[in-house]
Amino acid sequence: MSGTMVITNAKIILPTEVIDGTVHVLDGKIQSIDHRVSSLPEAIDFGGDYLMPGMIEVHTDNFERHLMPRPKVHWAEVPALLAHDAEIAAAGITTVLDALGVGESDKESLRGSAWGTVLNAIRLCHEQDLLRADHYLHVRCELPAPNTIELFEPFHEHPTLSLISLMDHTPGQRQWEDIEQARIYFVGKKGWSQEKFNDKVLHAEKLQAEYAAPHRKYFVDYCKSHNIRLASHDDTTLEHVEQAHHEGAVMSEFPTTLTSAQAAHALGLLTVMGGPNVVRGGSHSGNVAASQLAKLGLLDILSSDYVPGSLIGAVMRLVNDGILSISDAVNTVTKAPAQALGLVDRGEIEIGLRADLVRTRFVQLGNDHRHAVIRSVWREGRQVI
Repeated sequence: MSGTMVITNAKIILPTEVIDGTVHVLDGKIQSIDHRVSSLPEAIDFGGDYLMPGMIEVHTDNFERHLMPRPKVHWAEVPALLAHDAEIAAAGITTVLDALGVGESDKESLRGSAWGTVLNAIRLCHEQDLLRADHYLHVRCELPAPNTIELFEPFHEHPTLSLISLMDHTPGQRQWEDIEQARIYFVGKKGWSQEKFNDKVLHAEKLQAEYAAPHRKYFVDYCKSHNIRLASHDDTTLEHVEQAHHEGAVMSEFPTTLTSAQAAHALGLLTVMGGPNVVRGGSHSGNVAASQLAKLGLLDILSSDYVPGSLIGAVMRLVNDGILSISDAVNTVTKAPAQALGLVDRGEIEIGLRADLVRTRFVQLGNDHRHAVIRSVWREGRQVI
């Protein structure tokens, strides 16, 4: 990026404090930060709005939602990507790991389909500079599915593959320890019939016994040999976390119990929780509340999961409820995920880092709590929203 930009009269959210002042940007990077208000005529006057780093999303299903907006309805790849990208950027997310699931015996499902055309669409949009956010890949591997390794093939050696997570959605354990919660999800969201769900449950344990262990070894070995970060998913027990730690996982995504979150913290795994969990005041699946983990110092990273706007919403909920300071809450969606992914050039407002910046206004909307409104977004100094 080339050119200069000056942002002044802003409340600048730094990792440990909020200051009033000015940020100078040169060639897409932050050149200086000071406490004075600039008198330069070209300066952008924030009028007291907050300036925060661009948010970094480690796990969102939003692209999948655009690719299949209804059960069995496939949307064209490029329009789906552009709509997803615009929604992500408008939510203040400047770096996103698009979470794409591989492995599903149902060939009518998105995760049971080949991903080659989707990856081609990502490449095309990147080459033509059509994307507002910086996109990377997070591949979610369903271990008990017979075709997981086959469907992973297009991602092999992909230059933007940054994270692999190991999933096991076998009903009766982890996220779906409560079978009825699983039934509500698969019948309600996925559009399965009751008969289809019952048939899946009937065969689930057999598939898990046959495929989960060898597939797990394959992806653990792949991460080690290709220097890809590994995450566990829906850890429920101490044993789940200990296994993930032994395999080299750096994150525990959406632990379902306080016990597993405490174990992850003790072993040095970063705990990732969903923004919707915070905004709603609890898990839709009946699992541990993210706000409870935050109160106990066990929340490291927030993910928007299935609602991009929930990232900033969760930040505000944690601040409004007096659980975290503004700086600490913002760190869960900026600095912490950047460090976890090894993205050393972004994640905070600091001299020399990328000018991934978000203008945010805190407003009252008819209740005692403030709501954060994203006003403008810059990626590497270029305005994208």
